[in-house]
Amino acid sequence: MPKTLEHFRQNPHFRSLDLSWKEGIPAAAMQSMIDEYLIPLGLFLGAFPVGIGFLVAIPNLLGSFAQFFAVRVVRALGSRLRYLVKGAALQSAILLPVAGLALGRFPSRILFLIALISLFRVIGSLIGTVWGSLMSDYLPPEDRGKYFGWRSSIVGIAGVAGTVLGGILLFSFRGISTALGFAILVGLAAVARMASSVLMARMEDIPQRTTPSDEFTFFMFLRRFRESNFVKFVLYAASITFATNLAAPFFSVYMIRDLHFNYLIFMFVHLGAVVAGLFSFPIWGRHADAIGNARVLKLTSFLIPLIPILWIFSPNLVYLFAIEIFSGFVWGGFNLCSLNFIYDAVTPGKRLRCISYFTFINGIATFLGAIAGGYLAEHLPPFHGSRILTLFLISGVLRLASHFILSKRFHEVRVTQKKVSSAELFFSVVGIRPMLGRGRDWGFLSTLRKLPKED
Repeated sequence: MPKTLEHFRQNPHFRSLDLSWKEGIPAAAMQSMIDEYLIPLGLFLGAFPVGIGFLVAIPNLLGSFAQFFAVRVVRALGSRLRYLVKGAALQSAILLPVAGLALGRFPSRILFLIALISLFRVIGSLIGTVWGSLMSDYLPPEDRGKYFGWRSSIVGIAGVAGTVLGGILLFSFRGISTALGFAILVGLAAVARMASSVLMARMEDIPQRTTPSDEFTFFMFLRRFRESNFVKFVLYAASITFATNLAAPFFSVYMIRDLHFNYLIFMFVHLGAVVAGLFSFPIWGRHADAIGNARVLKLTSFLIPLIPILWIFSPNLVYLFAIEIFSGFVWGGFNLCSLNFIYDAVTPGKRLRCISYFTFINGIATFLGAIAGGYLAEHLPPFHGSRILTLFLISGVLRLASHFILSKRFHEVRVTQKKVSSAELFFSVVGIRPMLGRGRDWGFLSTLRKLPKED
């Protein structure tokens, strides 16, 4: 048994926590195979930048609207776990015709790809919401950062494997049949997703308890912007999501179309972010448990704008790999603490609904960002010979504006004994100056407690 999991042996839901990280291994492998190589598949099928924008935007838009049905779907099926198992199996089935598209020779294949990926994302979007609601009930607040940080690190190895496998597979089949390479890759992703469904079926379901006060509409949720700390956080995260997705779909386009990277080099660059995230999750998790998630969010959202701006200075392979290492490390902290902040800020009865609204708003931001980015990528004036580089610069400026305008509007929901500046936190995370005298392994503060929950 992994050493870190021993910490949770007394948890009444220990068996489910053990199964969760095991289930996460095939799930992460599947996710990396699809996420990292979906845009290359779209380019292979003949999509232009606008088409790539739609390939990212439309599935996210539909996945966002599906969030309004999350509570109803769970109620209809009778439990959160039942939806997770059935949803993962259905995702596996959807990937099989996606694999067939690579082998097909007919017009408008990109439209069929968008349709299938839309259905895949709708189901996956709901899986993410329901999974977060169930997993947060397995763990006490003071252990979430440690467990999710550790789990993300472990399953991240599978993400690395999926990314490497995809790059090697596509590179190896370049002289045989790139179409067959894509078909095999997506087929393997389908098998991995089915394996995660089988493992999830063995987890424990926890009945969701709600009260009449846990029922509220989306517009009731938005109307509480002035007094709700959580709603302010959601809008802060959504603004960064919009600014990020102006550029995010087009890093792959830039590498494959403008820089003419082959799939092996493409994989190598992306691997920097994946590996860095792998190492960053437990580090960010331990810091977040000690000083709160909001402090980590505000530091990482200050660093995130640097990522697209750094891309404009050089196409050198080693330089881009270094940027991706920085990107993976910073985004690891932001993504981990975004979810943990929701778990802290929302009571269990409201959690499924609030995660749904959070996902919906961020999905709309992703849609708008990708659509706007697809248009701008073909109409902006070029910088260093590329319109996409101009888009990267705009994305960086907007990310920075989101940080300075909205990051001060929400606050931490925990009370912590340790007060640190952003500079102290940064130096502690990178291991230069430990905050609590024990370097990166200073563990948990037993004195952490939480403020009253917010809806």
